[in-house]
Amino acid sequence: MKGFINAKVYVEGKGIITACIGVKDGKIEYIGNDASLITEPYEFSLGQVVVPGFIDEHIHGAAGADAMDGTKDALSKIANAIASEGTTSFLATTMTQSPENILNAMNAVKDYMSENATDGAAVLGVHLEGPFISVKHIGAQPLEYVAKPDVKVFDEYYKASGNAIKIVSLAPEADGADELIKHLTSLGVTASAGHTDAGYEAIEKAIKIGLKNVTHTYNAQKALHHREIGTVGSAMLFDELNAEAICDTIHLSVPAIKLLIKNKPHDKFTLITDSMRAKHLSDGISELGGQEVIVKNGEARLKDGTLAGSILKMNDAVKNLVLKCGVLFTDAIDFATANPAKNLGVFDKIGSIKEGKNADFTVLDGDFNVHLTVRNGNVIFKA
Repeated sequence: MKGFINAKVYVEGKGIITACIGVKDGKIEYIGNDASLITEPYEFSLGQVVVPGFIDEHIHGAAGADAMDGTKDALSKIANAIASEGTTSFLATTMTQSPENILNAMNAVKDYMSENATDGAAVLGVHLEGPFISVKHIGAQPLEYVAKPDVKVFDEYYKASGNAIKIVSLAPEADGADELIKHLTSLGVTASAGHTDAGYEAIEKAIKIGLKNVTHTYNAQKALHHREIGTVGSAMLFDELNAEAICDTIHLSVPAIKLLIKNKPHDKFTLITDSMRAKHLSDGISELGGQEVIVKNGEARLKDGTLAGSILKMNDAVKNLVLKCGVLFTDAIDFATANPAKNLGVFDKIGSIKEGKNADFTVLDGDFNVHLTVRNGNVIFKA
């Protein structure tokens, strides 16, 4: 069977060990020391380590494509581009836009997922970022399409996606948010506080009815103040909340990243890229939601200077945590694998290397470069 022979592997519950990994029918069949079982070995080199495939629960685009393009081709371009970062699965993330454009994006995801493409990273579903957000923390979202939280509107999007929406970013303090959060919770969809002016009381109330996540923590939300801890302080205070973070050291400073990690349980901090279509392209003019974006020196900004998503690669996010923030290598890997899998309720299938789970692997060298990405046993990227 396919697999790795005598590789350094980050195995769930055991840490980094030297082992053989056997793959059969897209699943991890064997973890042990019998090299004779591996008849079709994957290529790797001394000094490289095999870790679980990365999971990006918040990514808009890459390689010139965006989830809001509303085409299967765009999703395929994103899926294949991010395989080079070690990402094996992701949520196609939308933004505040017209209902027609959002519906087009939902339909495209449904159609793409139905084809079960074997190339590139897998689309696990949708992260619906907006339109149910606060105008006070608009970020790079178009103001004219902001809407109040509405169960009926959400249900239209949910149906169009083939019931594939997994996360909804919303403002918990907005009129109608309580009803929507309860509805999302009943469906098993993760309600996330994002682009919000919610303070402590609003977040506490929302948690009681099902809020589970904070969208790109620190960014586009009510800041921490010593008399009102806001969304940011609440993200740190409530252990129930999973905190997403864009760790490019542009959206967040290194001390801010350290502070957030220090205040979260190990399994409640999740790396995201929040990347847009300019990722994997040269510097220049790009686009986000019909708005012109200027990409220069690793930053993507609107004309007024507002950060417009990132061009962060997931392996670089892991690298930043280890080299700039002093995070243990295995912890950084968990933040890009096990934690998003748990947040999305799919840890029984992906997010770690364990017998019976999907054969999703990333092979990293000592400089965090990706040399091989494997999904369901198939090589989807080779350097």
